[in-house]
Amino acid sequence: MKKILTIIIFLLIAPLGFSQEIEGIWNSTLEVQPGRKLLFVFQITKIANKLESEIDIPSQGVKGIRTSKTIFEDGQLFIDASNIGFKYSGTWNTATGNIEGTFQEGVNKVPLGLTKEVLEEIKLNRPQEPTLPYPYLEEEVKFENLEAKITLAGTLTLPNLSGKKPPVVILISGSGPQDRNQSFQSHRTFLVLADHLTKMGISVLRFDDRGFGESTGNFAESNTADFATDVLSAIDFLKRRSDIDVNKLGLVGHSEGAIIAPMVANQSKDVNFIVMLGGTGTAGKEVSLRQAIDSRNFPIADEKQYKTYVKEAIDIASSERETDIVRRELKTYYQNSDLLASLLPPNVDREEFIETLVAARTTPWVRYFYNYNPVTEIKKIKVPALALYGSNDTQVPPKYHLQPVKESLALSESKNYEVVLIEGLNHLFQESKSGLISEYSQIEQTFAPVALEKISSWILKQTK
Repeated sequence: MKKILTIIIFLLIAPLGFSQEIEGIWNSTLEVQPGRKLLFVFQITKIANKLESEIDIPSQGVKGIRTSKTIFEDGQLFIDASNIGFKYSGTWNTATGNIEGTFQEGVNKVPLGLTKEVLEEIKLNRPQEPTLPYPYLEEEVKFENLEAKITLAGTLTLPNLSGKKPPVVILISGSGPQDRNQSFQSHRTFLVLADHLTKMGISVLRFDDRGFGESTGNFAESNTADFATDVLSAIDFLKRRSDIDVNKLGLVGHSEGAIIAPMVANQSKDVNFIVMLGGTGTAGKEVSLRQAIDSRNFPIADEKQYKTYVKEAIDIASSERETDIVRRELKTYYQNSDLLASLLPPNVDREEFIETLVAARTTPWVRYFYNYNPVTEIKKIKVPALALYGSNDTQVPPKYHLQPVKESLALSESKNYEVVLIEGLNHLFQESKSGLISEYSQIEQTFAPVALEKISSWILKQTK
């Protein structure tokens, strides 16, 4: 009788499947390119009866990023990660204990399931990445930005020079939240660059962007000028060190970092030289307009109409009026746009898309970027400068930016500058074929030796 009751109870509870324990670590793999999957790790916890999520993307150096909102009700999970550019919604499958859902980035939606099973990400070959033990000293450091009331965490590498104080450079990352290694598309550009420079006798400080990695602060509420104060704080930190030559201190910036470098050099008497890698040479409004036209991956019947549409949207977003007013004007502009309506796929929620578009165009960073022209700062520099570009750069094409930077350096007080175009390199300074972002992760090389050699030899020449 007891056995029969046990069977009956089992049959009754079996259809209920797994209990809905949403808390814990969930894994998923997203196919970002044919044959290449990206591992996502979601950690969901309950704090004070409220769900919170943190996201790791190991190959991208993304770790512990807190999302804006997490809701789980009636078997439906919603994770708002719009602070890093996407949203996730899914339904609990009671039979498998997994979540079947959708990953949404902008208007693009792709299926993405979550499981508590441990998933392994296929590691790509990156032959330039250094392995322990390093032939130099490495120190984990933290320093304060007193103005912003945040703590920045990074890594300082020091060459073994038998008591001789080495020159030092600070690496400044490109746009978007970046870790100290500037991990992007499965490459750790700054890890490879720091390793090369340190082996050449140059000390290197690289650090996590504010609000990212181990650094505190709010990245989403910050702009380029704010990031410049983080670099100034890094300079103050290095000035307190007795094991480096602070009279031979320089900045090496990539992409957005390249337009921060001259800004910082003009604010600090302690900067002795700068290196600008793939930096823009026009106002942000012009950069965004060019990218919208050149990088468009959908057909347009009337190119002139499309350009006018994008330009008018940027003009509204970049105006000096209060942000709330700008958002309302921009929303109205998009709602009344016949062109936008014709471009959207029929299955896309137009109002939701417009809300996302307005939010993206009116962040503190974007609003500042639109109106910042780096040549204004470049014209004011007094220190030696090297500007490096790759001929295959499709993100910051040299045909638009090299000449304005060169002309601005010629007008500056710097009597020692060099502008170099290296054939075949992309925006990450890899030897490339197309230069497209989609090609970055397919290339084994992280940083072209010709570019590494040029950067290090130029710095050593300035610090003799």
